[in-house]
Amino acid sequence: MRSDVLVVGGGISGIACARALGAAGVRARVLERSHRVGGRMASRPLPEGADHVVDLGAAYFTVRDDEFAAVVDDWQRRGLARPWTDTLASRDEDGSWSSRQGPQRWCAPGGLRSLVADLADDIPGGVTVSTGRTVTTVEPGPAVDGAPALAAVLAMPDPQAARLLHPALRAAALVADREWQPVISVALGYGHRGWDPLPAAFVNGHPDLDLIADDGDRRGDGAPVLVAHTTAERARRHLDDPDGAVAPVVAAVTELLGLDDAPAWTHAHRWSYASPAQPRDEEFVLTDDLVGLCGDAWGSPKVETAWRSGTLLGRAIATRVVC
Repeated sequence: MRSDVLVVGGGISGIACARALGAAGVRARVLERSHRVGGRMASRPLPEGADHVVDLGAAYFTVRDDEFAAVVDDWQRRGLARPWTDTLASRDEDGSWSSRQGPQRWCAPGGLRSLVADLADDIPGGVTVSTGRTVTTVEPGPAVDGAPALAAVLAMPDPQAARLLHPALRAAALVADREWQPVISVALGYGHRGWDPLPAAFVNGHPDLDLIADDGDRRGDGAPVLVAHTTAERARRHLDDPDGAVAPVVAAVTELLGLDDAPAWTHAHRWSYASPAQPRDEEFVLTDDLVGLCGDAWGSPKVETAWRSGTLLGRAIATRVVC
């Protein structure tokens, strides 16, 4: 009996989709293979057992959409999110440094994953979230691992969706052969803050680094922790051994910031599918056979995009399945 919409993926887009379904009175179940929600808004205490939570995925988020702004206002009111900076450093290809002003960047004192966890709590409409639940196939019907569904949602990067979708499904052709860029995120913990004030820096034209973020600054606790994101080229060399990226990242950060000390500890995290090489113009897809695709590949690769994509897809499904 098809009684639920099954949402595969517990990142912000999947949770936003489930919330939109629940608000419309549609029963839904979120199936997340990890033991916690968050997806690429990942954060964890580092070093192990420490109080400081380090963001290892998305570096920050921005706000343009009015509906998302209301969500962020609520987070800020409850102390879950905080405005961080509207100015980032930029290292140009010739090696010179400048400042680049842009939209307000936001972060979370408890790590960005805490925001997804907040959205996953107390979802209205009988929506449930199951972690540690690995899905192997989505088939015509639709059905998820043989369980019939009112609709099936894949809230994940295209290459991961392609592995799950039965070739007969229309959605399979939409995610086939879509290129995504990898990143290895390296956290570096120091004995003291030995660098000039630096919220974050874009590193242009460097063979190893794309971004350096001051995690203590964005967290607001001043912890002497930096997080560096590699270039896709450097990440591809170490997808089978993320720790192999640590030495070149440490060398690059040391040189770029003029540091005297080596980090006391490091931690590397592999993102095989960090961002789409070519984002789409559409904000989501819902096929005639009731399979939906959402996430930050649908629109621009941003946290806000992922939230909006999932929200709009949830509403679109609700109009199709509610009689």
